[in-house]
Amino acid sequence: MEEILLNAELREELGRGKVKDLKDKGFIPAVIYSEGKNAQALKVSKGELIRLIHHHRIEGVVISLKVKEDDKEKARSCLIKEIQYDPVHDDILHVDFNEISLTKEIKVNIPIEAVGEPIGVKQEGGSLEHILWEVEVECLPTNIPKNIQIDVSQLKMGEAIHVKDIPFPAGVKVLNDLGAIILQVAAPMKEEVPVEAVEGEEAKEPEVIKEKKEVPGEGEAEPEEGKEKK
Repeated sequence: MEEILLNAELREELGRGKVKDLKDKGFIPAVIYSEGKNAQALKVSKGELIRLIHHHRIEGVVISLKVKEDDKEKARSCLIKEIQYDPVHDDILHVDFNEISLTKEIKVNIPIEAVGEPIGVKQEGGSLEHILWEVEVECLPTNIPKNIQIDVSQLKMGEAIHVKDIPFPAGVKVLNDLGAIILQVAAPMKEEVPVEAVEGEEAKEPEVIKEKKEVPGEGEAEPEEGKEKK
């Protein structure tokens, strides 16, 4: 397992005003949650966190959080639970960490990467459809795979790769439905050719049947003015 380090300090700056000052100094407010313990307020370097995000797939990656406390550093293994972003400027607002045990199995999502070009695409004109982009696995934090690579070069038209077809590393248990399709080569979509009108024929508009309105007095003799009644 690759060790990813991130420095952190205990945070005393609480409240909206103080958090703003914290950000102005180049820090991001954070919280670490531990089973059976109270949540602890931290602050991490914005620059370090951004470099970590750019160089690693942070979801499902174990981070060794080096917390400085009383002039001492204590390494705490954790996962990033959530990163909150500003919806307008896309800046990082807050980070939540979950402390974990390296000897206890956890559930994480692992991305799936297709490798190669299928026969069904380059020779048969089909298209590769990537249906399942990640799988959920259960394993020790030290056994979390970086990703799952699938060779699709031999995949022909109409063929598919299911979860059950993937050889997972020892100690890694997949939790998805084994029959779920991950990748498949589908036939190209057929374009519908519009029917052209025959030359000389005019497009006929649908005939509208109108209800005949009765004209008052139609079919009846109109009474003559001044005619005496018998």
